[in-house]
Amino acid sequence: MPGFERPQGTLSVDGVPLDHVAARFGTPTYVYSGALIRARYSAFSNAFGSHRHQVCYAVKANSNLSVLRLLAELGAGFDIVSGGELARVVRAGGDPARVVFSGVGKTTQEIEQALEAGIGCFNVESEMELDRIEAIARTHGVQAPVSVRVNPDVDAKTHPYISTGLKENKFGVPTGAVMGLYRRIENSDALRSLGIDCHIGSQLTDITPFLEALDRLLELVDALAAEGISVDHLDLGGGLGVRYADETPPDLEAYARGITERIGQRPLTLFFEPGRWIVGDAGALLVRAEYLKENEGRGFLVVDGAMNDLLRPALYSAWHEIELVEARDEAATRALDIVGPVCESADFLGKERLLPARPGDLLAVRSAGAYGFGMSSNYNSRNRAAEVLVDNGEARMVRRRETIDDQLAAELEGIA
Repeated sequence: MPGFERPQGTLSVDGVPLDHVAARFGTPTYVYSGALIRARYSAFSNAFGSHRHQVCYAVKANSNLSVLRLLAELGAGFDIVSGGELARVVRAGGDPARVVFSGVGKTTQEIEQALEAGIGCFNVESEMELDRIEAIARTHGVQAPVSVRVNPDVDAKTHPYISTGLKENKFGVPTGAVMGLYRRIENSDALRSLGIDCHIGSQLTDITPFLEALDRLLELVDALAAEGISVDHLDLGGGLGVRYADETPPDLEAYARGITERIGQRPLTLFFEPGRWIVGDAGALLVRAEYLKENEGRGFLVVDGAMNDLLRPALYSAWHEIELVEARDEAATRALDIVGPVCESADFLGKERLLPARPGDLLAVRSAGAYGFGMSSNYNSRNRAAEVLVDNGEARMVRRRETIDDQLAAELEGIA
């Protein structure tokens, strides 16, 4: 099986022991399983069988060029939210014609960049954005391919920071405004209607909200058809959850079956924007224990990784499994908070973990392949971690560890 396993007491990824990775590349380091990324992408695509579909990997989940190149080689499309992500996709060999551009704040420069690259579709998030795309396309003498992102006001039952389909969220167009926008697109010489889109949130463990959102989109598709306005594709976004603690991820076959049954005979190509589901379980953050300390009965294991390396626990109170890379027979005698060196009380990777850990131990923070490195920063002037991809039995660095010179290179004042 691809991914992270413990065949002989040492946690390994695709057959490569993680202690070997740390000895070669240092810590903190993100390490990814190429085999598991491939397997997850293929499983998602295969679940929809012969129904026309396009899987557009959500670049925001993990935008390392080697990860993007691996997916491009599999024929993936890409869901982007910035001009920078588009540049990464192109650099990695992705096909711009298989790119959908989401996000509420597309700038003039980004829209021009996307039109010049020949992207597949803009997911339009507001009437004012549609105004801008139309004006830019007309100036450049082209037709902009567009899809309206609908806010279906469906509760995804996930963390409020990653819920995107409720009316109080900033994303998408209210259902009551959708028909008017499509009528306008239909009458524009600078716009071309390709699809209809929604994305209700991330880390969903129940398929019911997806199906509720789909039902609302299909009502709009049928209403458009009644007016003679057709769309070629329906984009259900991403959001399938993974297991961090005791969650039960949705059954992929049930998810696909529920969607295709509702589509019925409508001639719609299905678009999806999975990110976390493809790369989340395929990554881990390796950290090294530095100190053990106790404050009035509470134990702390201080490691060399911190909230600047993995923000999710501080930002969402997210839970990641944390393991010793080298298994130890002795039982843990007390719970430890796994914390980093950053000067914030929010700087923790896990709290009250029963680990028989001591200084010098190597630990793996699991399921860190999504929204890990991409959300990292230089807070406290810390250098960002290295990234390593294990593929075909070989571990190779795909992003070198940052240096203080890298940090200072962009600063123009105060350099002697």
